[in-house]
Amino acid sequence: MSGTLFYLIGASGSGKDSLLAGCRERLSPDQHCCVAHRYITRAPGVGGENHVQLSPEEFQMRDKFGLFAMQWQSHGYRYGIGSEINGWLDRGLNVLVNGSREYLPQALAQYDELVPVLVDVNADLLRNRLLNRGRESTHEIEHRLARHQQLVNNLDAEMESNLIKVDNSGALDQGIDHLLDVIKHYSWHATA
Repeated sequence: MSGTLFYLIGASGSGKDSLLAGCRERLSPDQHCCVAHRYITRAPGVGGENHVQLSPEEFQMRDKFGLFAMQWQSHGYRYGIGSEINGWLDRGLNVLVNGSREYLPQALAQYDELVPVLVDVNADLLRNRLLNRGRESTHEIEHRLARHQQLVNNLDAEMESNLIKVDNSGALDQGIDHLLDVIKHYSWHATA
């Protein structure tokens, strides 16, 4: 029996990395769930994500030899999820990945047991988080927020009730609890 792939998506600033870090700390062995790292052609510490940095050349080589289960480009960087997740899933482990909203249709086509999870945040709170980071201009932030809302609206229409939402507008521990509840409820272990 294969495991369930939890495909986490959300806007920049929604707290995906914080939720993933919290899950890494709190998942217990009896939950049979691994949190996958992303491979990114971006320096460590940039963006706040716990990722594996690859040079563009190494990324290309790994892609050529089929070492990515999924890979995409965004904001001038290449992102990949290692093919090791396929072995984890085949062994019955559940896997939590930080995915891409744009790549979701391909991921759904690849994995039968995929649960899309949207990290949802109040728009005003998200705007304040992005402003406090200071990485983008107000115009860029408003463009990012409008793009995110359009993607969420499209996902809601396309996915109907299949899109699970985790509210991360409150305390981080509440968001982590909610994500862990989703993993518990929708993993194959819940019905096995």
